Amino acid sequence: MSNPSNTATVVQGKATPRGKFPHVKRAGDFLYVSGTSSRRPDNSFAGAQADALGVTTLDIRVQTRAVIENIRDILKSAGADLGDLVEAQVFLVNMNDFGGYNEVWGEFFDYDGPTRTTVAVHQLPHPHLLIEIKAVAYKPVQA
Repeated sequence: MSNPSNTATVVQGKATPRGKFPHVKRAGDFLYVSGTSSRRPDNSFAGAQADALGVTTLDIRVQTRAVIENIRDILKSAGADLGDLVEAQVFLVNMNDFGGYNEVWGEFFDYDGPTRTTVAVHQLPHPHLLIEIKAVAYKPVQA
């Protein structure tokens, strides 16, 4: 018998995880969202384009917006929304992207939003990724 206060979900319509882990795991009244990127279901990346010569352009603003929207979609699958976030951990490949990322963050959250930690990392699972976010939300289980 499954326990509704302890479930793991791979969300239909989102990019398939690159390993054996869920997009979101409920543990009681908390939802833990796995590290999320701007990857689309077709494995392309929002905010990453290559021209005919293969020159790649990466956009931190587009990627940040896509990551937050992906997290929003994942939370909705569990009956929650961005307003339920209590913590976010953000991983940037380059701290020079902090300004653009921070600007987009402010489009979604204010001082009453989730706590946040931002760190620089050497790399993420794909060279087109500039940002990844993992998050925790509080959404009581409905009886």
